[in-house]
Amino acid sequence: MLAALLTGTSRAFTHAPKTRALASLPNILTANTRHSKSRTRSTPSTSFDDGSSPYQITTPIYYVNDKPHIGHAYTSLACDVIARYMRLSGREVFFLSGTDEHGQKVQQTAEKRGMEPKAFVMRTTEEEHKEAVRHLWKVLVDKGAIYLGSYEGWYSVRDECYYNESELVDGKAPTGAEVTWVKKEDSYFFKLSDYQDKLLQYYEQNQDFIAPESRRNEVVSFVKGGLKDLSISRTTFDWGVKVPGEEEGHVMYVWLDALTNYISALGYPNMEDGSKFSKFWPAALHVVGKDILRFHAVYWPAFLMAADLPLPRRIFAHGWWTKDGEKISKSLGNVIDPVELVETYGVDPTRFFLMSEVTFGNDGDFSDEKMIYKINANLANELGNLNQRIMTLVYKNCDGAVPVEIGPLTDDDKQLLATAASLCQVTGEAISNQAIHKYVEHMVSMVWDANKYIDVQAPWVLRKTDTERMKTVLYVLMEVMRHVAILYQPLMPTSSNAILDQLGIPENEREFEHLGKEECKVLLGRTISKPIAVFPRFEVPVVA
Repeated sequence: MLAALLTGTSRAFTHAPKTRALASLPNILTANTRHSKSRTRSTPSTSFDDGSSPYQITTPIYYVNDKPHIGHAYTSLACDVIARYMRLSGREVFFLSGTDEHGQKVQQTAEKRGMEPKAFVMRTTEEEHKEAVRHLWKVLVDKGAIYLGSYEGWYSVRDECYYNESELVDGKAPTGAEVTWVKKEDSYFFKLSDYQDKLLQYYEQNQDFIAPESRRNEVVSFVKGGLKDLSISRTTFDWGVKVPGEEEGHVMYVWLDALTNYISALGYPNMEDGSKFSKFWPAALHVVGKDILRFHAVYWPAFLMAADLPLPRRIFAHGWWTKDGEKISKSLGNVIDPVELVETYGVDPTRFFLMSEVTFGNDGDFSDEKMIYKINANLANELGNLNQRIMTLVYKNCDGAVPVEIGPLTDDDKQLLATAASLCQVTGEAISNQAIHKYVEHMVSMVWDANKYIDVQAPWVLRKTDTERMKTVLYVLMEVMRHVAILYQPLMPTSSNAILDQLGIPENEREFEHLGKEECKVLLGRTISKPIAVFPRFEVPVVA
């Protein structure tokens, strides 16, 4: 359950967020990361991150009108992997996620079920958050960024978004959602049009603010097309944060409410030195689906500019999943349930597939056949089998312990160990740029190199001809596996720690700072337990 993750089950978090926790996402995120607080604080720096500052990473806050789907799991999992990597690198991390309980969509869903909105949502909205939203509203009013007018036009309840006539496709929103015509009603407006040039200038000066580049181009094109003032209150429903001074009338636009979550969780409006806001804001990274990029890359920066608040350092929009080449929809009956994936394949294999199957940022296609193939090939056959071969050979031929002594290293030994030693740098560069797929590629390549090495060195033959060399080869492989398992922890926490347990690596020596320390290498002569398989194989289902 994500609720357990957000309240401290995983030590990948410095703080539990103050937003409402999403309680029904599967344990895809809850495998515990075992490590103590690190003393070094470093990841490769980028144009948008210095590599050492406290690191806030956020998912959107999800609507509670339906059960979580693959999109929720995908976004949260990506953030979880990045957060764990940063934490294991020694950085102080604030991972923020939760649910959005307000808006017309939530109210309508509750009414369909004969319930009051407060009873339908998991918990009532926290008062601290509502106070933060009201404070931001007042700041925007004081800055002259809000005025009272009237609105009529197209609105999508599903998207909680206003659309111009020119944006509709076959009478629907660009996302495919139904739209309804909102009859003329009083509304407060945010002067979004005042920020068109300011936003374009900011995008130009901060080329890496929006990623990937294709999404950045979409945002720039949208803003260049002209921004109209944004309606930010409604009077036709009452579920939401009331506009200050309008307790019986206007309810704030749900996205103004929801976006403020990113700073209310840090204690805003408390911005004093020593506050969580002063430590973690501006956020290092907002991760969102491409369908809600407009809210995060246009509206949110404009709100912050108007309030004289710093903008987040980076916004990354990932793609959508299809299934067997078809768009996912309830009507087609092809919805991907993350709970079922975890129940069928397990937590770590599910995490591995979702983060490795496609370039992070692009759309991806899911099928059980693809998932089974990748799990069997990369995990069971390559990583799992390699670990089983190494540990079985050590257990049977070295008296159930790491060799007591080893011989001189050959050039092949040194080359493989050097590649393992470079793994932290190259994976760090990938994660720092949200190239999660490249991080996985580096890991898979390292395992492939180790498999090639063991096949060439053939320690099962050396057992009969040169036991000293056999022990050296096995020790080199164990040391490589130590690097692999430590660096795989952000993606596959449970499986990686199972391998580290078999290697006999102490729990307090599993952070990235321990990779290069001589005293943290696999200890000669340490007793090991009888190895057990880490990754099962799966059979492709036979279609009748």
